[in-house]
Amino acid sequence: MKKTDFNILDCALIVIATGEKAQNLRELRDILRTIHPGCLYYHFWGGLLRPHFDYPEFQNDFAEWASNKLHDSKISEQLSIIDPNAFVDIEDLRQEVIEIIEERLSESEHVPWVKTGQDFHFIRSQIVIFNTGVCLTDPRELLEIIPNMSLGSIFYHFIDARRRTSENKNDFSIWLKSFGNKYEVLRDELDKIDPYFTTLNELRQEISTIFHKNVKGGA
Repeated sequence: MKKTDFNILDCALIVIATGEKAQNLRELRDILRTIHPGCLYYHFWGGLLRPHFDYPEFQNDFAEWASNKLHDSKISEQLSIIDPNAFVDIEDLRQEVIEIIEERLSESEHVPWVKTGQDFHFIRSQIVIFNTGVCLTDPRELLEIIPNMSLGSIFYHFIDARRRTSENKNDFSIWLKSFGNKYEVLRDELDKIDPYFTTLNELRQEISTIFHKNVKGGA
């Protein structure tokens, strides 16, 4: 397999308002059925790129809204444990969210509403990619590069890559595969990382630790 260079890219999520909003679970479910898939992407992954002053209680916006605005601890808990990495297709993720909401709706005759101004606003995102100008030819160079990578680069190469690549893997593993079996153990360890229930800072540290464990010497 031919070896190729690795270009370090950065990214940002551009927020696009859809005008769609829900005041209760029934409305949330109905809008979810047809809303742009970019909304699901944003409400599950966008929080990682938003600045936080502390560790977020919920990883996705649906669970946060259900808890803090709808005050339904049961549905918020069910939504909070959804791992989008378990779904190769975002449409499967959409169906999972809808089914959880429908199950909760079937358990109660009364559908609670949020107060005015506390609606769930559906936001769509579009990813914008930036070229950092950093190009690597040897995986050993990543030993020094990864700890200094921007969080946007970590998001793009380790999280967004799973959505846009045919192998549904991170960009590091895909690049390392071009070196044959030399970095097979490293690839396996990277592929085992679940990047969802964490922060980008913690993810960057975990990736760096795995590289230092499996790659010997500098470039």
